[in-house]
Amino acid sequence: MRLPFPLCLLSVSAVALPALAEVPVVVTDIPPVHALVAQVMGDLGSPVLLLERGADEHDFQLRPSQMQDIADAGLIVWIGPDLTPWLDRATRGATAPMLALLDAPGTLTQPFHEADHTEPAEPEAGDADHVHGTTDPHVWLNSDNAALWLHLIADRLSQVDPENAATYGANAKAAVTAMAALDADVRGLLAPVAERPFVTYHNAYGYFAAHYGLAYVGSLANGEAAEPGAAHLVALRALLSEQNVACVFPEAQHDPALAAQLIDGTPARMGGALDPVGSTLDPGPAAYDALLRGLAATLAACLQG
Repeated sequence: MRLPFPLCLLSVSAVALPALAEVPVVVTDIPPVHALVAQVMGDLGSPVLLLERGADEHDFQLRPSQMQDIADAGLIVWIGPDLTPWLDRATRGATAPMLALLDAPGTLTQPFHEADHTEPAEPEAGDADHVHGTTDPHVWLNSDNAALWLHLIADRLSQVDPENAATYGANAKAAVTAMAALDADVRGLLAPVAERPFVTYHNAYGYFAAHYGLAYVGSLANGEAAEPGAAHLVALRALLSEQNVACVFPEAQHDPALAAQLIDGTPARMGGALDPVGSTLDPGPAAYDALLRGLAATLAACLQG
């Protein structure tokens, strides 16, 4: 039986059209990494973000659906086990290729920021899995690293999805251009306050301070999940006056009461809460820009006073 002309055309077209390759599932650990991957993927797809809004990046419990995302992944992009040990445990035995950005070739790393009052912090009970190495894992707070990673992410995506390699490369190139503009804006905002000493809640801002030439004095807590010791607080309180510290900044996931107690009777002011991992931001390609601009604006608002 001869098919009517339109049906005949549809039948031929259905046979002739090649099957479109499926864009791989890409899993990320924290909002800044998710944002960078989303910029590279563009309209081709949206990466999976494991860390939920307001959660602690160092101690997070994955849901069954997130474990399935890991099992389905064609690529996992993360900072590395020094920052998210829970993902290290969850991916043991996983078959997907992994891109650990902390260890990626060309990544600029540095040790944790040290100050004159350093004192080993006592770990909290149940924190045995979270042990600091000598390298500070908060590498995304140097925008030079983020610019480098955009190309690395594009290269790795191109390996697992070669049909879209040109798109990944073009998206990465555009994102690097935007990153340069972001870096210039943040540097301009912070330049007038670069010499004003400040203290943060925990030791996460060494990369940001070094990149923008800020007078970062130290932190209340030496560890991510550790309470500062009494001797540390006494020495830090003295340092506030000795170095004419302008501001002490609490953190989004921590009670500001300790910072308020520290500055009581000193010339230092309480700044706004910092959010180094972007846990309070809406996830998406714009989150990295929002993260750096938010940190800069919060620092400048207090330090310029």
